[in-house]
Amino acid sequence: MSDETMPDDAWEEDSRRADFVEQFALLRELAGSPRMEGRVLGYLMVSNKPYVASAELTRALSASAGSISSATRRLIDLGFIVRHAVPGDRNHYFKVEDDVWGSFLAGERRSLGRQQRLFDDMLAELPEGMPGPAKRLRNARNYFEWLASYHRKMLADWQEHRDKLEADQGDSE
Repeated sequence: MSDETMPDDAWEEDSRRADFVEQFALLRELAGSPRMEGRVLGYLMVSNKPYVASAELTRALSASAGSISSATRRLIDLGFIVRHAVPGDRNHYFKVEDDVWGSFLAGERRSLGRQQRLFDDMLAELPEGMPGPAKRLRNARNYFEWLASYHRKMLADWQEHRDKLEADQGDSE
């Protein structure tokens, strides 16, 4: 981390920040996410503000209000960002949690449960005498059940690891 200090307004326009946002977006796109979601998430991750208005995202990312709306809605659904309310203000604000990846894991686990229920429901509706589909649906249900339990362990392991690193880094600062 640089020893350099910079006012927030200068950081908002800094080319290093813009480069990070675009590089992060490309990595997210390679992982199968729309690039705009990566741009929004990257922008929020390096914002020094406690929350950012959708109008700022539109301006800073040279994007349409519709693409910002779609990206933020999906990022909320995935657990990457949260909506932030300002009393008396009707604007939409968003922020990223300090542990965005732990939040993502928790959100992903909720999705796994929904997928498991979908397979359970189809198994209940499947007519008799269909061993192939029944086996595939059971395997899918069992996989998502296993994955959900593994996510609980993975999230707990991550939180333990994160807390240890923070304690170690706190000792060295």
